[in-house]
Amino acid sequence: MNTRAKRLQEIKNIPDESIDTSDIPELDDQFWENAKLVKPITKKAISLRVDSDVLEWFKNQGKGYQSLMNSVLRSYVEHQINKKENE
Repeated sequence: MNTRAKRLQEIKNIPDESIDTSDIPELDDQFWENAKLVKPITKKAISLRVDSDVLEWFKNQGKGYQSLMNSVLRSYVEHQINKKENE
């Protein structure tokens, strides 16, 4: 068992009554009046050809490089949408 798995198991074994939640604010009616449902965006597996140096750069960023690539693409798309809206 690695350190992370061991720590997660330790946390699971903490009884609920031993957890201090005093610094967590209660969710009042005002919170729920302003709350919005946010549905997760589903991801789709695709095959994509990218330049080898670009792929290597993302891979060198470490674990989660594919999510990073998605974030960069999302940022570009949102920028383009905002740009068109402001024309």
